[in-house]
Amino acid sequence: MSSPFVSIPADNKINAESASDSRPDSAVASATPTAGELTGMSLKGYALAVKDLFHIKGLPTAAGNPDWLATHSVPTATNSTVEKLLDAGATFKGKTITDELAYSLHGQNKHYPQLVNPIAPAHIPGGSSSGSAVAVSAHLADIGLGTDTGGSIRVPASYQGLWGLRTTHNAIPCDNMVALAPSFDTIGWMTRDLDTLEKVSQVCLVDAPQKELASPQNENGADKTDVANSDSNTSLVRIGAVQHLLQSAKHGVLATKWLETLNEKADSGNAGFTITPITEHELDLSALNTAATFRVLQGAEIWQQHGQWITDTSPDIAHDIMLRLNWCETISEQEVEEAKKQQVAFQEYINSLFETVDVLLIPTTPGIAPRCDADEETLANDRNALLALTSIAGLAELPQIHMPLFTLQNAPCGLSLVGKKGSDLALIKLAKILTA
Repeated sequence: MSSPFVSIPADNKINAESASDSRPDSAVASATPTAGELTGMSLKGYALAVKDLFHIKGLPTAAGNPDWLATHSVPTATNSTVEKLLDAGATFKGKTITDELAYSLHGQNKHYPQLVNPIAPAHIPGGSSSGSAVAVSAHLADIGLGTDTGGSIRVPASYQGLWGLRTTHNAIPCDNMVALAPSFDTIGWMTRDLDTLEKVSQVCLVDAPQKELASPQNENGADKTDVANSDSNTSLVRIGAVQHLLQSAKHGVLATKWLETLNEKADSGNAGFTITPITEHELDLSALNTAATFRVLQGAEIWQQHGQWITDTSPDIAHDIMLRLNWCETISEQEVEEAKKQQVAFQEYINSLFETVDVLLIPTTPGIAPRCDADEETLANDRNALLALTSIAGLAELPQIHMPLFTLQNAPCGLSLVGKKGSDLALIKLAKILTA
């Protein structure tokens, strides 16, 4: 199996093993408590793989492209999330391969040896946090740090049977890293088990405001604080199962059976959650135009970020990604204005939906990963189908956790919980209940 780690140029004076000691002096000397100290959470003994978009002082950042590496200086500061993980005791194992500029969901980068999906070798690994996912699923690391703009944590997690969390937008600063589309860029991580995901989340989200999924209520919907001594108080999380999306997924039969089990738990009366069906009439992604809206807004920002560099450098970029970049250049201001209006309307719609439910249950991906020998048309169709699902959290700036629940045709897949802003840790608690 090819290595998911990026090799450090021989002329670079600092190597990957010493990178954990390459933090800014201010961080080392500061008397400010570290994330690990504030949470009481130690990550000592956990190996960390870092997507090659995050800057680490003294190590080059390639962003998946040799021309980017050649035209950018070695970083002089380290990303704050990387700092948090190192301060909590995690051991840095290396920077990992990413799809070029993180503008893909398939985990295929022509500049590196082909990454192999360790869990389903006949299928693509998924991207763009491809190397971080492979490092974790191959047991070369315990924590795969990545980014998620249009699904780059959720997709490889689904394709490789990992737990993955895309955090609430702006919950974690995207400092000292290569941006893709800042209005959608988030930081996330993948692990092999839920306990590790929770530990990492507590460390990384230590500074982020968090909320519960549901407010304690009584039968009439009154806040629990108003009826503190009432025996009728409940604090049930209302799960909105988006039926048509679950049933239309390739793993729809498995999802339906799993949902039936959840309904039985809910009917027992002490499960801590209820299940509410969400129909296509209530969440019609085609009518809401989520995928197209996301593509336009993301594409316009990508060109704002990288257009000048592409024009000046004429970098060697994979054909399919270059086609999308060329399209990004053509997006008009009128198209952006219209897409922004659609985004606002979608956010308002989702907020109204969250008045009746607390969390959405959806398929993370339409099915298992495409095969490695899939043609360009198949991969393009897969990308479009992916964006229809991943754009829900993207457009609404919401957290999403992938649960690796199923295996279909010897390849993994699963479902996701999408929560309200700031409910990242609460989603993990709910996932624990649902998968116990």
